[in-house]
Parts: sequence; C-alpha cells; structure tokens
Amino acid sequence: MPDLSKIPVTVVTGFLGAGKTTLIRHLLRNPEGRRLAVVVNEFGDVGVDGEILKSCAIPECPEENIVELANGCICCTVADDFIPTIERLMALSPRPDHILIETSGLALPKPLLKAFDWPDIRSRITVDGVIALADAEAVAAGRFAPDPARVDAQRAADDSLDHETPLSEVFEDQIACADLVLLTKPDLTDAAGLERARAVIAAEAPRPLPVVEVREGAVDPRVILGLNAAAEDDIAARPSHHDGEDDHDHEDFESAVIDLPEQTDPAALADRLASVSAARGLLRAKGYVAVAGKPMRLLVQAVGARVRTQYDRPWAPGEPRTGRLVVIAEAGGLDVPALAADLAG
Repeated sequence: MPDLSKIPVTVVTGFLGAGKTTLIRHLLRNPEGRRLAVVVNEFGDVGVDGEILKSCAIPECPEENIVELANGCICCTVADDFIPTIERLMALSPRPDHILIETSGLALPKPLLKAFDWPDIRSRITVDGVIALADAEAVAAGRFAPDPARVDAQRAADDSLDHETPLSEVFEDQIACADLVLLTKPDLTDAAGLERARAVIAAEAPRPLPVVEVREGAVDPRVILGLNAAAEDDIAARPSHHDGEDDHDHEDFESAVIDLPEQTDPAALADRLASVSAARGLLRAKGYVAVAGKPMRLLVQAVGARVRTQYDRPWAPGEPRTGRLVVIAEAGGLDVPALAADLAG
C-alpha cells in the first residue's frame, strides 16, 4: 500500500555564514534512521554548498537525494525551480522520510512557506519547522539590529538614515519566520555578548522563541527534527518586511566567482582574504583551492574578515585542480579584476 502520510520538511535559514551547511552536514552524519533528502540553494549562479554536502553522502542520504539550486534565490523562483525539485524528491523510491532545505543567506523564508500551499504538493508535504541560525558574535556586535539610541542620534544628523538596512531586514524576516533559533559560534564572543545576542533575537521575534547555542553544527537531531510545526498553516503569525509585495529582489547584493591558481601557502591566502574582505567590504566568501603537494582539496570560508580553512575531501582522479571562490558584497562593492589581483598576492 502507498504511504499517504505527509513528508516533513525542515527549512534551514540564516544570514550569510551563520553555519547552515555545517548544521546540515551534522544532520547527514546523524540521521537517526531517517532517509534524508536535501535541497541547497545559494545566491548567484555558482554554488559551493551542494558539492560540499554531496561529499557527505551516506546510505540514508545518497548523492541523488541532494539537489543544488544555484541559478537564483528559491524565494524568488518558487514555481520555476522549487516546486519541481520538491516533486522530484517526493517521487524517489524509496521516498525520503524527511527533507532539509538550506536557503541562501539572502533568502526570505516566508515565500517558501507560501509555496507549500501549492495544490500539487499541499496534501503530501508539511513544514515540520523553520530553523533560523544566527551568528552570536555578529548579532552581539549589532550588525543586523542597530542600537535604537545610536540610530536616533544618526537620524538627527542625517535624514537619509531614516530606514533599515537591507541586511537588517533579511535578518529580521528570518527570525520572524522561525520556530527555533540556533545561536551559532558562541565561542567567538563572551557571556555578555551572548546575552546581547539573545536580547536582539527576543526583540525581533514576534513571539517567544526557543534559542539554543550550537558549536560546529553539533546539535541533537531530536531538537531540530520532529517539531510538527505545520508552519504552512501559521503564516499569518510570521510577519515580513515584504508582506503585500508580489516578490522581492536582490538588487542590493551582487556576487562573483574568482578563479584561483594552485596555492603554496594556505595561511598566506587566508591572511590575504581577511585583508581583502575588510578593505573591500565583502559579506561572504566560500570556495576551495588546490594546495601544492596536497592530495586533499582545501575548503575556504569567510564571513567578513573572519576566515576558516579545512581540507574536506581528496581531489577526484582527473578532476582539474582549479580553485574557485564565490564572493558576495552589497551592490557596487565588487571590483572583480582588482579583487582577483589582490587575492593572487
């Protein structure tokens, strides 16, 4: 007999570099008997996260169950990309027990929730929960939720500041849509910083939300999966800055792909990337490079001027040892030739 129960879906949202891919990698390694499928979406035309996750494929989540959508933000391309992808995953045999959706760091989760009312899928799928990741250090520093007193002082001096930044709107929409907030990278700030971050989240949330501190994505899957929120039936309680709009765009941001030659000194590359990110205002950088004499590929990730590297997998036989770095900045902030020259050293 066919299984008529709804497939639960967990939407994982959060700002650029908050740790979404790291969380999903942890869930893939700890499925607790569930057969998983993953949809991963990245801002821009070239993705990195899908390839990272496919390298973690396991019997409970084989490579064919991991789908990358890198040709646009899925909150803007629901009908063209998202719905067909979900239908394809639901048609797998054996079908997934649970689907994880990693949105891009610039995505608004609410349009995705509305998509689950699509007639062809509504009776077969439900949103088990929306998980929002927030970088503890960044939130504590007030990067996405300006201090009211400071904003008032700035407004008094300059009328042009009488509005929220695009970055803060994205952050606020993600928190407002969440069922659970994971406060990531808590080791990068102190106890006072964690309290400030929690206070910011509480102020932005339209209702009380549980907040859990998480390091390196390591959280018990029972905390994340099985919330039974049926979020698609609770959309009105999840306000957005974009309510009433037909869509939203990402003209405030731009991305580019930088090709990198084989490196001899990974630490020097990390230092250059940190300097370039600070000088040129990069929001996010993620990719991989080849290191001379090393059979493993070096994964490179940066959030602002904070850079991390790790070897993630061997280069495949015949695979070109060519490095690629996807960078994201606010519109007008990317001078690609100069950026490539700076990174080349």
